[in-house]
Amino acid sequence: MWPWEHALFGYVGYSLVCHAYYRDSPGEYDTAVVLLAAVLPDVIDKTLFWQFDVFHSGYALAHSILVTVPLVVGVGLLARGGGRPTLGLAFAIGYPLHLVGDVLPIYLSSGEWTIQHLLWPVVVIEGQERASLLEGFRHNFVPYLQAVIALEPTPALLVQLGIGLAAVGLWIVDGWPGCRLVVRWNRGLYERLS
Repeated sequence: MWPWEHALFGYVGYSLVCHAYYRDSPGEYDTAVVLLAAVLPDVIDKTLFWQFDVFHSGYALAHSILVTVPLVVGVGLLARGGGRPTLGLAFAIGYPLHLVGDVLPIYLSSGEWTIQHLLWPVVVIEGQERASLLEGFRHNFVPYLQAVIALEPTPALLVQLGIGLAAVGLWIVDGWPGCRLVVRWNRGLYERLS
C-alpha cells in the first residue's frame, strides 16, 4: 500500500471502532494520530533504507511485529496516563493496520499469507539496490501508476479502491475530522510568517 492508502485504511478501522464502541465519530486529534500512526512504519523504514542506508530494505525495525507490540502498549499507557486514552487507541489501531495493509496486497496477488517481512531482526529482508528517497519512491510508484491508469481490475486494486471510497464516505459522515486542526495549524503558520 501507498502512504495515502495506509492512512485511509487506518482511518476506516479507527472510525469503525469509534462508532461501534463509543457510538461517536473520531475526534480531531485522534484522527491526526491514526493517520500519522498508519504511515509511520514507512516513514521510518523507507527513509532509513533509501536515504540513509541503515537497513537492508524498507521492511525493518518499524515494520517488525517484535517492535510493534511493545510500542503500541507503551504509547497506549502514555496516552492513558496523560488522560487521552483515545489517542492511544488511535495509535494502537493505525500502526498495526499498516502491517496488515502490507500483508493484504501480497495475499490478494499471490494467494499466500506471508509475514516474513514483519519479523525483523529474526528475518532480514534484502531490498533492491539502495537509492535516494525520491528514486526509491519513483521506482515503486511507476508500476503502481501504470496499473491504475490501465484500469486492470486486479483484486488488490479493487480492495484499495473500496478502502478509499469507504474512508472518504466515513470521513464525510464523521464530520470531516482533522480539517479544523489543519486550518488552525495553517492559520497559525500564516500569522507567524506575516
